[in-house]
Amino acid sequence: MRRKKITLWLSQLLLTLCVCISAPGFAKDAPIYTALFSHLAVGGYDTVAYFTDGKPVKGDPAFTTTHLGAEWRFASAANRMKFIAEPEKYAPQYGGYCAWAVSQGSTASGDPLRWRIVSDKLYLNYDEAVQKKWDASPQDFIQKANNNWPKVLD
Repeated sequence: MRRKKITLWLSQLLLTLCVCISAPGFAKDAPIYTALFSHLAVGGYDTVAYFTDGKPVKGDPAFTTTHLGAEWRFASAANRMKFIAEPEKYAPQYGGYCAWAVSQGSTASGDPLRWRIVSDKLYLNYDEAVQKKWDASPQDFIQKANNNWPKVLD
């Protein structure tokens, strides 16, 4: 009897693992990129600072807001208020996913240290090598990414 219980338990465990492993292939990506086991948008960087300071600035947990299911951090209360007033102006395009990946019809994590502002919009990319590809023709990649977004989340 004990052997049957163990066999049944192992079968249930295997089935659960199979469902969990295969589920991401069918799951829809979140509209805002956050790291695994995190709800932080843009890795906790202040998206307003890219525009006002011209560089990535870590946000302070004392200055947060929630937008599209993610937590956004800011370096100051003033930056948080700017974001709350116009999130579409300050949030990175494509939910903070890698802009080059979206232009290729897929998603990848966006690195807050690999960024560009093009036509008053913030774009993040995966890494330095991808950033170099992006920099070669940002307008072309933006056009392709705009055609793919948000379909790539499905």
